[in-house]
Amino acid sequence: MNWDQIKGNWKQVAGKAQEQWGKLTNDDLDVVAGRREHLAGKIQERYGIAKDEAEKQLAEWERKASDSWFK
Repeated sequence: MNWDQIKGNWKQVAGKAQEQWGKLTNDDLDVVAGRREHLAGKIQERYGIAKDEAEKQLAEWERKASDSWFK
């Protein structure tokens, strides 16, 4: 799954992001609006982690993305 697909279907995928990172609010996800760098920043902010760790978590989440997320 590539990020363009995630971004294009952000409304469906936002729930999956909130499952993964429960501290993200609906407002956070609205601000992110499918932009990867914004999501990484919000993960950093909410969890108090380094940028590298946020990117690592995001890459792992992205690898788990599947077509079933968009149904």
